[in-house]
Amino acid sequence: MRRVIVIGTTGSGKTTLARALAVRLKLPHGEQDAWNHLPDWQEAPLEQFRARVNAFTAQPAWVLDGNYAKARDLGWTRADTLVWLDYPAPLVFWRLLRRTVRRGLTREVLWNGNRERLGVNLLTRDGTLAWFFRTHGRRRRETPGLIAQFPHLRVVRLRSPREADCWLASLSPEAAPAPPPRPR
Repeated sequence: MRRVIVIGTTGSGKTTLARALAVRLKLPHGEQDAWNHLPDWQEAPLEQFRARVNAFTAQPAWVLDGNYAKARDLGWTRADTLVWLDYPAPLVFWRLLRRTVRRGLTREVLWNGNRERLGVNLLTRDGTLAWFFRTHGRRRRETPGLIAQFPHLRVVRLRSPREADCWLASLSPEAAPAPPPRPR
């Protein structure tokens, strides 16, 4: 595993697992949400977002998290391993609800100075909970077909946080890629 993409529905723990995996393998970590969400929750222009993903995935080794279709052709094509957090909806819903409330109450700063807005995220059609309900089932149905379009990928499908923890613990730090040779 030298180029790994971690996917999963909103609230499944993509970033948490990707960060832990990057530390374990001593690889750089990229978070697509951080590149997509500009200050005041403005969406990054497509060219800018793709340029960030392109530059990051042009490196010889990395761990990237995110489900962005607008850059799938870059990340998935260059990845050698795809880790799919395929957790049951009730589990993800409760994790997402707790995370959203915690972030909203603590005013945790996310990407580019943005903070969770409890009212928006809990009560509107534009919030994270509504997004979860619109996408969780669809992602579970569509992901196998998407994966089939990238037959070069080694796929690790994890169906519970416990399974993810065991998988991560099973990876030896020695599995990390050797650093590139120094120029003489």
